[in-house]
Amino acid sequence: MVKGDCLDVASLQPALAGVHTAYYLVHSMGSSGKFEDEDRQAARNFAASTRQAGVRRIIYLGGLGAEGQSLSAHLRSRQEVADILRSSEVPTIEFRASIVIGSGSLSFEMIRALVQRLPVMICPRWVGVKAQPIAVEDVIAYLVEALDLPVGKEAVFEIGGADQVSYGEIMQEYARQCGLRRWMIPVPVLTPRLSSLWLGLVTPIYARVGRKLVDSMRNPTLVRNPSALEVFAIRPRGLKDAIERALHNENLEFAETSWSDALSSSGKPRSWGGVRFGTRLVDSRTLDVSLPPAAAFAPIRQIGGANGWYFADFLWWLRGFLDLLLGGVGMRRGRRNAQTLAVGDALDFWRVEAFEPDRRLRLAAEMKVPGRAWLQFEVEPIDPLLPSQGSNITQTAIFDPAGLGGLAYWYALYPVHRWIFAGMLRAIAIRAGLEARITLT
Repeated sequence: MVKGDCLDVASLQPALAGVHTAYYLVHSMGSSGKFEDEDRQAARNFAASTRQAGVRRIIYLGGLGAEGQSLSAHLRSRQEVADILRSSEVPTIEFRASIVIGSGSLSFEMIRALVQRLPVMICPRWVGVKAQPIAVEDVIAYLVEALDLPVGKEAVFEIGGADQVSYGEIMQEYARQCGLRRWMIPVPVLTPRLSSLWLGLVTPIYARVGRKLVDSMRNPTLVRNPSALEVFAIRPRGLKDAIERALHNENLEFAETSWSDALSSSGKPRSWGGVRFGTRLVDSRTLDVSLPPAAAFAPIRQIGGANGWYFADFLWWLRGFLDLLLGGVGMRRGRRNAQTLAVGDALDFWRVEAFEPDRRLRLAAEMKVPGRAWLQFEVEPIDPLLPSQGSNITQTAIFDPAGLGGLAYWYALYPVHRWIFAGMLRAIAIRAGLEARITLT
């Protein structure tokens, strides 16, 4: 990995050294100034640097919008950037896409946040504008396949999914797949500026970025030239499948990612209420013990059932009793075996979702809760070369809220949860030390 800054020409030459194909996936919508000026300057710097470095091809991802339309500043800038890159005389492939369905897409994150937080939505005119959303996996497939496009085939390719739908229909499909009922009330007004301020209050997107997004949403973003389907072997999926894949991939990424790594990599102080990753809320803590991983993990392996939860057990049983009153499973299931666990085992009102002996236990909540919840424990040696010298135990609570009720549940109980989980982690460390001493004697 080599760092390069498109607004710093000197940094681009080392980054482009030895590169035969350069992808340009840059925009300046987060700028506090005129983003068009920064977009223009960044593209000029990149174009000149690729020519000097001997790059043989540029692959650029821009935005759909018919030329000749009264385009928004955002879409005009996307097309101007493409013209600047082509002026480098380096052969350039330009993909123009509508809204991308997947984590990290600003438009998708905005839609997701609106649906998650607003049971009733006052919908301005842009909600009815047609788009042709495309799954992020299909976008990546186009970008990768473009590497092997024969020389001389560089062109502008319009790419989109199988469905032409309105932004309102995208919201309704996302709500349906998340099991949320949403009412949408159309109104004939609400300017881009007012819309962006509203978005700034209810979504994680800054108002200035939201304003640029909303302004561009007044333009239909539909594929008019289907040549990409002739040149590439990719057949993009429809909206339903795209959202299903986005949600599936987020769950997969969550299952394979160590949230504690992401948290511990930041030197910033913890904010109240945990850390947000997409729609998920994450609260994590780590404690070091002078024990090998097997000894540190032993109390974690034995947690729940008759062994209890090591701290504030009366509150765990109270939560189980309330769950029974609500029609849930409560705490009556206990655990199959007091010493061993396996994936799929019931554990009080949790179920074992992942288990790696002496390393990791992840529990998925099966109690009544307005969303989805997990509790994860991980044990790693402090020094991988000397595992007997000590371990760190990481405990992570993860919550995927369903609408406003889910957010209210998380923040209302956050102080109690933080006290319980911190006490539990300390008790696990103490119990691990006691068991290790008993074993030694």
